Amino acid sequence: MNIAIPIFDRLTALDAVGPYEVLSRLPGATVHFIAESTGPKRTETKMLALIADRTFDELREPEVIVVPGGYGTRALMEDETMLGWLRHAHAHAAWTTSVCTGSLLLAAAGILDGKEATSHWRALDTLSKHGAIPVGDRRVVKQGTIMTAAGVSAGIDMALTLAAHIAGEEIAQAIQLGIEYDPQPPFVGGSTQTAPPEIVELVTRNAAALA
Repeated sequence: MNIAIPIFDRLTALDAVGPYEVLSRLPGATVHFIAESTGPKRTETKMLALIADRTFDELREPEVIVVPGGYGTRALMEDETMLGWLRHAHAHAAWTTSVCTGSLLLAAAGILDGKEATSHWRALDTLSKHGAIPVGDRRVVKQGTIMTAAGVSAGIDMALTLAAHIAGEEIAQAIQLGIEYDPQPPFVGGSTQTAPPEIVELVTRNAAALA
């Protein structure tokens, strides 16, 4: 089973690496980091690079697609190379998924038209402007063979949910235990519903500076 994670400059590292850590442990699975051209793609902080070892043309019809997010998604929302690959791959894939603002690319490709989907909380309005029905109260939203995850860390939840659909709950639970995914965050406030208003404002300001 070929799993394709398209990567690009200014992606968020955990959006791609979180699902990779889960899905690479599926029996018979091979995860590929792909892009329009091979080579390193720098994350939004520019401190880390992931390597694309195959091109879109070399892997046009994977069984599973996982689209990460990051500030680099904004420029790609009008990039026909990326959007065309997504449309073709989605038409042949068993599963099409996204993490964080990766759902904006699925929406821009027309894949989420009229479907419920989620994204990072700061991107839900943009998601709705591109034909999707935004959902802000779930970390993972499944619509048929399409699965979208909320911001960044929710990609691990999505990948474990996907693993259960592909290989069964026992395998998914074994993967979860193997990576010791047992979240116990030090603070209450990982969503806009629980975070203090001043923290929401701080995140908003910092994100605007990076955009």
